[in-house]
Amino acid sequence: MQYRQVQTIGGFNTAVRGLATDCQGLLYAAGDSEIKVFDTAGRLRRQWATARPGHSVGVADDGSVYAGEEGQIEIFDAAGKPLRAWRNTGMLGRVTAIGFVKDSVLAADTADRSIRRFDRDGVFLNKIGKDNPVNGFLIPNGVLDFAVDAHGMIHAANPGKHRVERYSPDGALLGHIGKFDGNDPAGFTGCCNPTNIAVSDRIYVTEKAVPRAKAYDFNGKLLAVIASDVFDANVKNMSIAAGLNGRVYVVDTVKLAILAFEPVAA
Repeated sequence: MQYRQVQTIGGFNTAVRGLATDCQGLLYAAGDSEIKVFDTAGRLRRQWATARPGHSVGVADDGSVYAGEEGQIEIFDAAGKPLRAWRNTGMLGRVTAIGFVKDSVLAADTADRSIRRFDRDGVFLNKIGKDNPVNGFLIPNGVLDFAVDAHGMIHAANPGKHRVERYSPDGALLGHIGKFDGNDPAGFTGCCNPTNIAVSDRIYVTEKAVPRAKAYDFNGKLLAVIASDVFDANVKNMSIAAGLNGRVYVVDTVKLAILAFEPVAA
């Protein structure tokens, strides 16, 4: 399986950190204390300011947009109108990923090294990833990332353990894929990879040093190295999102650009 780069989306001034897509294939990017929305042609459709620099973004089934920030989550309607904000520095240290399971909202908190689960009113329900000997995910890169699959299972990158872990919403560890390997591209190299993750019909991850994006099946079989030579050598924490028809978006955090890739027909 092979991929080709089909697009580069720029227009960011200082940072682009989090990515998400919606059911229509629109791409949402958090950066520059703004949320920017792009169509599949890479055109900017709308944008609006966030109160604090965004570290993540998520789009709920009803079209509302959640922006993860330091100490809070801002919630907007689909047009960018502010609806409400959850402010709780004890529960929301730095929110580097947002996801949704049924009637729950999931927020990755790097300060606690866990994923916190809330109901849609912001009431805390439980933690995910804390029930282990190291009391949380091992994230030397300073970012905790996860994605939710079509069955409501949570796939979280645990870079210090060189693997992707699968959890139920109540926090039970169901399994994991990946292992350390400095030579085989199917493995994860360095001190702490993979750094970021997206899930659709397969599992997508990004790595640092050397930067690359890869695709796996749900059993952990490597399907493709999507790209490895198009990113700046110094990038890390490259957010990744899955779009329609196999399209994959990856942030280059140094070039301040989003690169789009599509699978090549056999």
